[in-house]
Amino acid sequence: MSDASAPAPTKKKRSAGRDLPAAIAVGVGLVVLLVVTLAWWHWGFIALVALMLSLGAIEIHQALQRLGMNAAVVPIVLGTVGMIVGTYAAATELGSGAWRMPWHSVLLMFLGATVLAALIVRFPKGHENFVRDAAASVFIIGYIALLGSFTALILAGENGAARMVTFLLCVVANDTGGYAVGVLFGRTPLAPAISPKKTWEGMAGSLLFAIATGAALAHWVLDVGWWVGAILGAVCVFFGTAGDLIESSIKRDVGIKDMSSILPGHGGVMDRLDSMLVAAAPAWLVMYLFVPGG
Repeated sequence: MSDASAPAPTKKKRSAGRDLPAAIAVGVGLVVLLVVTLAWWHWGFIALVALMLSLGAIEIHQALQRLGMNAAVVPIVLGTVGMIVGTYAAATELGSGAWRMPWHSVLLMFLGATVLAALIVRFPKGHENFVRDAAASVFIIGYIALLGSFTALILAGENGAARMVTFLLCVVANDTGGYAVGVLFGRTPLAPAISPKKTWEGMAGSLLFAIATGAALAHWVLDVGWWVGAILGAVCVFFGTAGDLIESSIKRDVGIKDMSSILPGHGGVMDRLDSMLVAAAPAWLVMYLFVPGG
């Protein structure tokens, strides 16, 4: 016989898994920083990029430690800052006389110095696991510092703020279009072993949104043919998706969901930068070739 007076079982409140208010606050804060620095203080934007990439390098270092790979994180962070700041300074022709160097020379100089420093500081630990640790260091330097340096080149071009805004919005359109169309119509997995939620239908949505965004911005902001923006949008989709899959592969290999919890409601810095980081170099190349003053 059932007890009618027994209290009804309470239902557990389901959690969305993310702190939505914190996520919104962080997102708005980052957008405000981007807008303010791009509009009035380009060196502030470069400082922000250097900070975010340095944090990203630390996150990858900590992830690789789960595999027993110990990168030389201090010279990597210093080299990352040097590559970003030095490349932008050289590309904007800061300095004079003997101190003025082409941006590619500065980039190579800092790249070489960072690799050498990372290898040399590993000596005190002896020869055991040297190759594994060196591989971790070189991987982070190439993945974070080198690829991230192309954001400095995008901003250093003529009308750099417009170029950067166009690039960023194409990447955002890639993410937004892929998510919206994927949720509504996604059926066919794109890379099920790496990212089960990504679909070919979502990829089509990314292409549609990013190409339309790029074409509009090319005409109205960059003052070039719409087809340049269409190419830029398609390039951002291809390489932005590749960047997302690269980061997903790292996280699955080391067994983590987010790179860190440094950005409340968002996860780690790399969880926000993955697409932009890999798309920056090909986007710069498209604008260098087809947008005057690049």
